[in-house]
Amino acid sequence: MQTGRWCLFNVLISGFVLWSHVESFRFDVESGQTKCIAEEIKINSMTLGKYHIVNPTEGYPLTDSHNITIGVTSVYGNVYHHADNVTEGQFAFQAMEEGHYLSCFFAADHNPSATVTIDFDWKSAFDAKDWTNVAKKGSIESMELELKKMHEIVLSIHDEMFYLREREEEMQDLNKSTNSKIARLSFLSILVCLSVAGLQLWHLKSFFEKKKLL
Repeated sequence: MQTGRWCLFNVLISGFVLWSHVESFRFDVESGQTKCIAEEIKINSMTLGKYHIVNPTEGYPLTDSHNITIGVTSVYGNVYHHADNVTEGQFAFQAMEEGHYLSCFFAADHNPSATVTIDFDWKSAFDAKDWTNVAKKGSIESMELELKKMHEIVLSIHDEMFYLREREEEMQDLNKSTNSKIARLSFLSILVCLSVAGLQLWHLKSFFEKKKLL
């Protein structure tokens, strides 16, 4: 990917989508600018994406000013999809890393400036499964298909529950560590206060002895 060129342009984070959410949406990108869509994806989850340029003049071919460059990268910067000077395309991959994934669309710099409208459909996890093809390939009845969907939903909820439990355990460990540090700091503060009080008493006693008041 042409990293240097991408970094020079103003990157607009236009949305955040939950890992199991699916939605088709439309957005505009001005010439010479980049717009990114972020989605949190769990490891080993399937991801499907489709995109195409909306033709502003129906019946006429798109001009070069409406070509875009797209890159899909993980939170660690690994590239999962890249295409230069295209008007449409799609990608599919199984996430090998957990975290936020970015789909960035760059509209080529053009004079006069042009606005590129993009339709983007991004599915992940349970929603990335093509149930129509599953039904055709398996030749299963509608009831079996619904049961299979429910099974996948249960698995997704199960994975999410384990994920939330791991986060809860991390928070508990953090709380224990914080409480331990606060306890040590409190004990140290008490020692310092007692030491200062002892020094003050010793100083007062020495002062009164010198003045022969004791």
